[in-house]
Amino acid sequence: MSVSVKVRRVRPSDLPLPKYQTALSAGMDLLADLTEEVTLQSLERRLIPTGLSLELPPGYEAQIRPRSGLALKQGLTCLNTPGTIDADYRGEVGVLLINLSKDPVVLKRGDRIAQMVIASTVQATLIEVEVLSDTNRGQGGFGSTGVGR
Repeated sequence: MSVSVKVRRVRPSDLPLPKYQTALSAGMDLLADLTEEVTLQSLERRLIPTGLSLELPPGYEAQIRPRSGLALKQGLTCLNTPGTIDADYRGEVGVLLINLSKDPVVLKRGDRIAQMVIASTVQATLIEVEVLSDTNRGQGGFGSTGVGR
């Protein structure tokens, strides 16, 4: 399935548009639109610009997710994950990165910093009730479906 998404550069740029790295990739890589290198110290977080704004069709969102290679190799991940870009947002897409390693990490212009997944959404109508239906799980929360409990 494919959907068209309009994209606008918020400033002149020589960076390519995000793209899927393989034919079956769920996410396309977002690039750092930096004018100079940024060093993230251990536990430092920073909003990294992408230089892009989107016009998503109604009923869709863009989810911003960490890149697994950055997380494994450099300890970089996204805060507020997955971040949601709503269909009515027209501002610049930024990626909130944090360095969870003990070493500084240098980001350069054009570095692949996150993945963007385009996903369909629905809006729910909430109906307040006095009682919810019973299930086997009931009110079991974190870890309640794991093996060996």
